[in-house]
Amino acid sequence: MVRDLGSFPRPVLAALAAAERLLTRRSGAGVVLADPEDLGGSERSVVARARLARNPFSLPRTIVVKHYLGEPDPDRPDPFHYEVASCQLFTALPADSRPSPVLIAHDPQARLLVLEDLGRSSTLADKLFGPDPAAARSNMLSWARALGRMQAATAGREGDFGALLRRLGERAWRDPVAEDARIALAKGPALLASELGVDASSAAILEAHETARLLGGTRYRAFSPSDTCPDNNLVTSRGVRFVDFEWGCFRDVALDAAYFRVPFPGCEASFALPAGLADTMLEAWRNEIATVWPDLDEPAVLERRLLHAQLLWVWLTTWWLLPRIRERDRPIGPDATRSPRISSALGHYWRQMAREAESGGLPGTAELGDAVADALAKRFPDAPGTLPLYPAFRSVA
Repeated sequence: MVRDLGSFPRPVLAALAAAERLLTRRSGAGVVLADPEDLGGSERSVVARARLARNPFSLPRTIVVKHYLGEPDPDRPDPFHYEVASCQLFTALPADSRPSPVLIAHDPQARLLVLEDLGRSSTLADKLFGPDPAAARSNMLSWARALGRMQAATAGREGDFGALLRRLGERAWRDPVAEDARIALAKGPALLASELGVDASSAAILEAHETARLLGGTRYRAFSPSDTCPDNNLVTSRGVRFVDFEWGCFRDVALDAAYFRVPFPGCEASFALPAGLADTMLEAWRNEIATVWPDLDEPAVLERRLLHAQLLWVWLTTWWLLPRIRERDRPIGPDATRSPRISSALGHYWRQMAREAESGGLPGTAELGDAVADALAKRFPDAPGTLPLYPAFRSVA
């Protein structure tokens, strides 16, 4: 049984005890875990690190355990299944292409995963909110390269992912934000009118609806973690690695590449990047995916797709965030020091979108973007008019 328990929370101890049983069954020899370390998790899961005090030679010295709590919603896809299928897909990749921890074992009955321990790594959020602008910049570039490598390595593997999900009992799979995105495109104009008094023109609505093509079966699909907020990216000696695949899916690569221009849209840690960094990140990403999709190395082709992806995210985040300021203009997340005000984020997204649309041939969106940003500034005059930079970059701005 787990040693050195101390006063650890019962859910952590239960997760490690289940991991001992699983690893003992798998290895054919007794496994004992020690020195538990609570790594947090979420309302749905517990994540912990432990040392193998009694360790068959085939197992690593330390492991990470993720235990899903409670029973899955029978009316929704099970995030445990998506996490297992994602990790299985990545574990089968060559080590230099693998974007995530190796899956050592899993137990569907216990809803448990045992994963490779990537060490006591900081997260991308730690770097973006830290004191070192050079480290923040280099790790954002590392994240962009890692995203491109993951997409290039998983291109054409959607069938494999589907087969893994079917083995786990999932009959269908899709981008978890696709439904919300389609609703945002359909109902977003009415929301802008009711909340801000801004009427979207027919041209702006048509331009928005064109972005829905990215939600379908395009030629540029690859794996996406879906939830790629800064806290879910570990900074390791081998570069940035992705964790947390509860909503892993296959979708058009432009939808994740648009994060360079709308950094981590809808995430609590959604601040602005310094001038020029988004373009440098885009170049780093494009160098990784160009061998798989050489036509995306053509600036005009890529730019149009990125413009549409950016517009789709702006409509989607508006659908998510705008209703929340009916009561008050609060931060996106619970910690005001690590999250901007909703009006600042939306105003920044729409103003930036207006400039990109103006140069990209979307006149209806350009007009609408300025109107929305102006309406937000008028309604919340005490809020910052622009989205602040991530703290790491403020000292050199």
